Amino acid sequence: MKAHFLAACFFATTATAPFAAESPATFPELPALVRGVQKIASPGAPGRVCVFGGTAFPVVVGKADKTVQPVVGAAQVGAGRVVVFGHDGYLEAATLKEADTAKFLANCITWTARGAAKPQVVILGGKGLGAALEASGFTTAPADLAKLTPAQVLIADGRQVKPGDVDGILKFIRAGGGFITAGTGWGWKSLNPGRELATDFALNRILAGTGVMIADGTAGDTTQGGFTVNPSVPTLAHAGRALLAAVAHTEGTAKLSSADATLASATLVAAAECLPSNDTALLPRLRALAANPKVTSVPSPKSPVKSDNLAGRILVTMQGQALRKLPPEKIRAHTAAEFFPGLPPKGAPRVQSASVLVNTGIPGWRSTGLYAAPGDLVTALIPAGAVGKKLQLRIGAHKDELWHLDSWKRFPEITRVFPLKGTVTKAACAFGGLIYIEVPKDASPETVTVQITGAMAAPFYMHGRTSVELWKSSIRNNPSPWGELASSKVILTLPSEVLRTLDDPKALMDTWDRILDLDAELAGISKQRPRPERIVCDEQISAGYMHAGYPIMTWMDQPKNFANRESLLKGNWGIFHELGHNHQVSDWTFEGTGEVTCNLFSFYVMDKLCGVKPRDYVHGGKGLPVIKLHQTYFAGGPASYERWKKEPFTALCLYAQLQDAFGWEPYQKVFAEYRALPDAARPKSEQDKRDQWMTRFSKTVGKNLAPFFRKWGVPVSDAAAQSVASLPAWLPDDMK
Repeated sequence: MKAHFLAACFFATTATAPFAAESPATFPELPALVRGVQKIASPGAPGRVCVFGGTAFPVVVGKADKTVQPVVGAAQVGAGRVVVFGHDGYLEAATLKEADTAKFLANCITWTARGAAKPQVVILGGKGLGAALEASGFTTAPADLAKLTPAQVLIADGRQVKPGDVDGILKFIRAGGGFITAGTGWGWKSLNPGRELATDFALNRILAGTGVMIADGTAGDTTQGGFTVNPSVPTLAHAGRALLAAVAHTEGTAKLSSADATLASATLVAAAECLPSNDTALLPRLRALAANPKVTSVPSPKSPVKSDNLAGRILVTMQGQALRKLPPEKIRAHTAAEFFPGLPPKGAPRVQSASVLVNTGIPGWRSTGLYAAPGDLVTALIPAGAVGKKLQLRIGAHKDELWHLDSWKRFPEITRVFPLKGTVTKAACAFGGLIYIEVPKDASPETVTVQITGAMAAPFYMHGRTSVELWKSSIRNNPSPWGELASSKVILTLPSEVLRTLDDPKALMDTWDRILDLDAELAGISKQRPRPERIVCDEQISAGYMHAGYPIMTWMDQPKNFANRESLLKGNWGIFHELGHNHQVSDWTFEGTGEVTCNLFSFYVMDKLCGVKPRDYVHGGKGLPVIKLHQTYFAGGPASYERWKKEPFTALCLYAQLQDAFGWEPYQKVFAEYRALPDAARPKSEQDKRDQWMTRFSKTVGKNLAPFFRKWGVPVSDAAAQSVASLPAWLPDDMK
């Protein structure tokens, strides 16, 4: 009964045609949009859209961790209609050439025009879109938003929508206009740190009134190179319907399957994250669900908050939203901080005042050697002359957000960043964390003194500066739960309990510096890095066993390995692999080799540091050496590029064979050649990438490698093969 009452309340505020909990799974307007469409493109890294309004519905879904989430949504709004894409690339002419994307956009235009045969399409942004639509028979006009009429369809790139356009476009839609738009939520957030996607992105201020909004996060392809389009989509990809199911599930009146609970959870978390705080349609119902006294909502390694705990997931999400917006003076320690990242000892002393010298010529995070306890207020003072340098104070190294995952072993968002906009800045984090000063890439180089009060000392070793004796006698025993080992090449963020057992940080960091120097040596770049690489260990990370980036993130099974020189000398393929990603270059990484060419650096470090030659490396310690994997590949059937791309270590065999035959010097020379290329000479397509790699390597080693690549099934063009045909053809002896 309560679920039905909730449905009535929710849809009375959002829809002109309410649907009840037992409504059919299909959305009646969906077939008109997908007619004749089986697959649409996947430009860039498509983002998600949040579908929550009573007359809104998901149209196309993409993979999201272990479930799906909308990448296209639509709605009827007053007399008008709206279609929303989760990536601005959908409004570019080049994308329309892929799969059935052009047909899909034509359907969207016809549907938003309420079936009009020849609607006039007004275009705001969209690279080459006007000409492409004209060629398809549509009449187009440049955007004059002041003169829009309800008979028109407005197609707008969300990046081109300005705050002053919001009211006019909403009025146009409600009067009967068609509106097709696109935005990349995760991209907008990365370019606008500290701002709210729901309220600060002008496009979302329009869409909040339609029931479909641009959301954070990405969605993976559901078919090769794109998204499958179906005349039906999962009901629970709609937040309103997911809410009804969540209430019934929580009350025990209608239990969801594991898969449905995962989908409903992902949908509701996305909605709670996406909706503006003044929403009156969905957020009050989400808060009511989360207020259930039986809800457990303190994520920990032993008691993760999983997707079937729908109410708990919503409560955690709302706590996260509130913590993001709280002023530092009101922040208190969160219960989950005890489990991760941990608490300092009770009564641990705070440093009265500490001066940190920041070289603004080195971008990224500047370690301070200080730690903010959970809920503690710290203060940063900077000179007046540094106020305009866009410096920021960060609390916490564990920057991975876990909202998209179906199980939370720690609170999904535990760091905060505070811009240093004035000479005095207050900062606090409910979970605590190491303190950093963030320096933007474009800052003019100078030394800025930052005075920090209210923090505690952390174990912090700076290679070449910190005395090993002082480290052993006192620094490693500093009270914070996390500390760092740093050099000019790499910084490791590790639990203090591991650091306190380390007697010789100098020998360890000499080895780490050697690893980074080897990566630079193979890449042919300077060993004096513009900034150190960072590696952070975490209770749970956003993707994979490890992932590359700044910082590289990995799990809590690695600190003991990273702080052990002997362990490194035996080899750590995982971290060598992620460092390889950070040195990988797209010009020589063609389709299917994203998880392959990074391992050239793994090979190189294993060879030069650990004494394991590429020809002897056996992945996982069992089976054939990588260099022999061609045997199982060719035994499995005719050579096939599609098959070659699916197994990274089989693909790596090709590169290992080249190294075994010609050594490392050709790789170094070819990498240097790519770095020196003018933009006009860089590869423009996947075919061009394959051709250039084969021909450049062939010319460097003086052998025709076209037969070798074709033997493996890696397609190179006839023109590329002809360009090296005068060189002696080459195949490894065991492949002839």
